[in-house]
Amino acid sequence: MPDSTPTFDDILAAAARIAPHAHTTPVLHSRELDAMAGCTLLFKAEPLQRGGAFKFRGACNAVWALSDEAARRGVVTHSSGNHGAALALAAHTRGIACHVVAPDGAVATKLAAIARYGAVLHRCEANTAAREAACARLQTDTGASLVHPFTDPYVMAGQGTAVLELHNAQGPLDTVITPVGGGGLLAGSAIAMATLAPDCAVFGAEPQGADDAARSLAAGERLPDFVPDTICDGLRTPVGVPNFAVLQRHKVQVLVADDRETIAAMRLVWQCLKLVVEPSSAVALAVLLKHRERFAGQRVGLVLSGGNVDLDALPWSHT
Repeated sequence: MPDSTPTFDDILAAAARIAPHAHTTPVLHSRELDAMAGCTLLFKAEPLQRGGAFKFRGACNAVWALSDEAARRGVVTHSSGNHGAALALAAHTRGIACHVVAPDGAVATKLAAIARYGAVLHRCEANTAAREAACARLQTDTGASLVHPFTDPYVMAGQGTAVLELHNAQGPLDTVITPVGGGGLLAGSAIAMATLAPDCAVFGAEPQGADDAARSLAAGERLPDFVPDTICDGLRTPVGVPNFAVLQRHKVQVLVADDRETIAAMRLVWQCLKLVVEPSSAVALAVLLKHRERFAGQRVGLVLSGGNVDLDALPWSHT
């Protein structure tokens, strides 16, 4: 599947490939949140995935899809945290080397997880060009395979397994909502649901301070040049080229919430579901509550993407 868009069959293959290593995460429900939203909410609890985020699905699929020869040379990626930690953990499950390029300003707990799982950490400036240049140098120096955080087709297929599980456990669903940064999760979800439930609407949730996917879909062309300004550190990257093409093809819509709304939603998840989520997860609930009239009476599946937060710097302690 190199350099191609994954198919539903690739998502099924990913589910089988990662089954020995990944958790089948629970689906949580809260009558209190249902009442607030005016619909039935079914939360896929990916903070309970290995590594604390859905990212392990795609990273694990990519690592275990490598040939033995390629695997011996290791893997490399760039990441603000969750994908890097996921790839480090996936590489550990196969006993291979992992290099992670992380931007300045990344969340300390995520960097600690990358190191704890045994990867070599490399720092760079906090922009996409610097991240990609550092990865290219490492590829040249080590011969490692690049596992891109969202454009890699094996990563996209692996991320699609989250809504595959959600549908199999709780379907039928009227709507699925996932956060969108680079678009690996949202693209994989759109591909999965197009086969599983073609009438199910798929929405992305995006922070107002990094709303390139929403603006790009509205403009009909990818608009990757922006300076992110959001607490959602996992969603600051522009949507990828193949990911954007999938969103267009499947007529995915993206809704936007500001950081204040996202922090409020984060608190609600902690309080009502008793689940630690990060802002990049909570934006999915934030956009639903902001646009609740669009989802009234529906069965809505939301992917809570991760729970890797710095407990010494929770956002409501500064507001």
